[in-house]
Parts: sequence; structure tokens; C-alpha cells
Amino acid sequence: MNVDIKNTLEKNIAALTSDRKEYEYIPRHARSMPDTVRIRDIMNLVKSIVFPGFFGETEINDDTHEYHLGVCMEKLYKLLCIQIRASLHFSDGSDAAKTSSETALAFINKIPEIKRLLATDIKAMFDGDPAATCYDEIIYCYPGVQAMIHYRAAHELLLAGVQVLPRIITELAHSETGIDIHPGAVIGEYFSIDHGTGIVIGETCIIGNHVRLYQGVTLGARSLATNADGVIAKEPRHPILEDNVVVYSNSTILGRITIGHHTVIGGNIWQVYSVAPYSRIVQTKAKKTSHAAFTDGLGI
Repeated sequence: MNVDIKNTLEKNIAALTSDRKEYEYIPRHARSMPDTVRIRDIMNLVKSIVFPGFFGETEINDDTHEYHLGVCMEKLYKLLCIQIRASLHFSDGSDAAKTSSETALAFINKIPEIKRLLATDIKAMFDGDPAATCYDEIIYCYPGVQAMIHYRAAHELLLAGVQVLPRIITELAHSETGIDIHPGAVIGEYFSIDHGTGIVIGETCIIGNHVRLYQGVTLGARSLATNADGVIAKEPRHPILEDNVVVYSNSTILGRITIGHHTVIGGNIWQVYSVAPYSRIVQTKAKKTSHAAFTDGLGI
């Protein structure tokens, strides 16, 4: 190897291995960490189990359905054990092998309920979109379905006490769909996402049944309180949307406020106060003025 190349490599290796104190907030780990490639494989298996024939092996019939599920379930269990065990590095789990196996099985026990909830989401998206021709089109084509598969799986893992892994799962969907749902959010049945790009749903959001969101909607937090050490306080800080709420495109709802049931929030609304049930929140009408008032940019 060329001397200059060797010296350059050695110099930078030394710099990168001697900076531990300077970057103490960047952890060093002595064992395997979660693998995003394998986590993507986990979600592909979940999709194949929940929607057989749509994802993974495409030729499924009554004779092969049970076999298909058995193969996928076994693969899912093994991959989950490995990735959950890796994620336990972020917690104080003592018996990693036992904990990962129990948690993997607990998640698998939740898959029928995940499928049921997703079926309600798909129906809500189909019923609310006249452009949809069939349920198959919703499953194959709608980014909201992809986002909700990832969210509902991640939410169950989070409830089971798994750290970091649920965030990786929802961020995989975020990168593919532009829909950002924190796994800590609580979302009811028949949740409909229309178009979806740019939707943000924060960690402590609570969303009821039969809620519909359009593209660009943000359910976020306002300025965050900190404790004496300057650390952001962990407290409910995102909106509550009760049943049968519709929020149209590019509206922003911030803070721990409640949007009452059967309320409609129009497009491009900035909402920071609670709203009573059956409300209609819309923009004020545009004012008409003479053409001359806007000459050379004046009046805008």
C-alpha cells in the first residue's frame, strides 16, 4: 500500500477511535444492533400474513393458504426474536433470549387484531374515495394502507415494551409514503388517509373512530416545556380528535386540544384551541377589492 494512503488511513482511524469523550452522546455497543434490512423483511412478512396474495407469494388458494401462513409465521417469529433481542440493548432487559421470545409470541398473538383493524381502515378509505374501483386497488395502491400497516404493527410492539424498533418500522413507511405516524399515537377503527403525503401524527395523539385526514395535515405540539435541566418534559402535547372528525388538506392542529366529534376542519386552518362537537372551522372569505389596489404588489 502506498505510504501516503497508509498514513492517511491510520491517522483518521486513530482520530475516530480516540474521540469517545468528545462524543459521549453517541453510544458504542458491544453487541448487535437492530438491522433495518431485517426489519424491512419483518414488515414484508407481516404484509404477507395479513394480506396473503397481495404481498410476498402471489399464488395463494384454499389448499395452500394454511401452509403459506405457517411458513411466514415461522420466519417472522425467528426474525422478530433476533431484532427484539437487539433492541433490548436500549432497555434493562436481563434475560434477553427469554424476553425476546415472549415478546415475539405476544406480537404474533396480536396479528389477527391488527388484520381486523386494517380491514376497517381499508373499508373507510374505499367508502370515502369515489376514485377507488375495488378494495384490491386500495390495498395495492394507497400509501395510507402502507403507512397504517407499519403503524399498527409498530404500535403493538411499543405497547409490548420494545424500544427503538417501533420507530424504525414507522420511519420505513415514512420514507416510502411521506406519511409520518409516531407508533405511540392511539388511532381507532376505520381510520382513513386520503392521498396522505405530508401527514404528521405526533406521539401523544389520540384519534377516535371514523376519522379522515387529507394530505398535509399536521397533528403536532406547540412549544415544549423543559425541566430545570433543560430536558423536554414528557407529557401529552398533541391533539385529541374524537369520532367522525374530518381534517382537510394542509391544516395544522397543535397542542393538547380536543377536536369534538363530528367536526369538520377545512383546508389551510391553523387550530390551537379546542373545538366543540359538530363544529365547522373554515377560512374567512377572501375580500374583493379594486384591481388598482394590487398594482406593483401593493395590497398583498
